[in-house]
Amino acid sequence: MSVACRVIPCLDVAGGRVVKGINFQNLRDAGDPVELARRYYEQGADELTFLDVTATVDNRETTYDVVTRTAEQVFIPLTVGGGVRSVDDVARLLGSGADKVGVNSAAIARPALLGEIADRFGAQVLVLSLDVKRGGNTASGFVVTTHGGRTETRIDALDWAREAIERGAGELLVNSIDADGTKEGFDTELISLMREVSSVPVIASGGAGAVTDFPPAIAAGADAVLAASVFHSGALTIGDVKRELIHEGVLVR
Repeated sequence: MSVACRVIPCLDVAGGRVVKGINFQNLRDAGDPVELARRYYEQGADELTFLDVTATVDNRETTYDVVTRTAEQVFIPLTVGGGVRSVDDVARLLGSGADKVGVNSAAIARPALLGEIADRFGAQVLVLSLDVKRGGNTASGFVVTTHGGRTETRIDALDWAREAIERGAGELLVNSIDADGTKEGFDTELISLMREVSSVPVIASGGAGAVTDFPPAIAAGADAVLAASVFHSGALTIGDVKRELIHEGVLVR
């Protein structure tokens, strides 16, 4: 039985406001997270992802009050990431209304964190967020970054995905920094490679500019497609994307 693909708007939040840039740089204001969350819920979003993009860089916690207010407006799964460093952070986010928690930089610094979260809360709660760039002299040609894409590691993105799944990650959120904000389409090569190594769902992120960009991401192996700026600007609605997916023979919710 085929599993329906999910369409997920992403709220990149800094200072309590939704922001959006290109290649993770030059962030600009895109609106109020609570208002946008409510709009996307009403449009038929399957899930919502909330990423505090400066929490790690600023060495602070996620803005829990914004998470709580967002969760009060939407009745679909809410994934929250940014500044998550411990199982206590996860517990607090779940208590604030999150259904799943995304972890990136802290897990790269201390991979055992993944197992600790999965053991306590279950793999279904744990989303590994990978901010990936091309290059880095890695075997796959893709390298993992930390701190909102600002710090490049020497870790091969595919090797890290494999290890994270073994440690308990229940889902991979694969962000292409090269494609981010360009509106030139998802990085289907990256998605395909991740699909080959992943035994858990893969969420494709970065590069959506038109409805025609979404079906190729699913064809490449994504279980869900995530976008931000095209939804924030009103250029596309959740319904627009789902209609295009259906037109291309993709099962949607």
